[in-house]
Amino acid sequence: MKLRFVLPVLTATALFSSAAQAYDPDWKRGRIYYRSVCTSCHVASPIGQINPSSKTKAEWAAYVKADKHEKGKNTVKQFASKDYRASIKAANKAAEKFADVPDQELLEDVTLFLQRGAKDGEAPASCS
Repeated sequence: MKLRFVLPVLTATALFSSAAQAYDPDWKRGRIYYRSVCTSCHVASPIGQINPSSKTKAEWAAYVKADKHEKGKNTVKQFASKDYRASIKAANKAAEKFADVPDQELLEDVTLFLQRGAKDGEAPASCS
């Protein structure tokens, strides 16, 4: 009798713990998106290209946390959103490739790439 009660509880616990695991960001996917989407837009703007190595890890973390892009005109999250990717996918293959990636996952991927490629990161990166 006890076994009939314990087994369902253990099964439910196992399912819940696997579903509750956090997403493990992919810096390589973040690099592709940043270089293909973010850099292509910045090169065309008066601001120009912004390399990950232009800021420290702390500066990138503060930037993403503040969620203000273009001096507060837009949010950072907007540029990782499915809506934004859909709006540029005709002209940007990376936006089309990542069209179905959840917004938060893509934002975490880009953030990890920025952290890794920061001035004081493990692999300072330029986007040329």
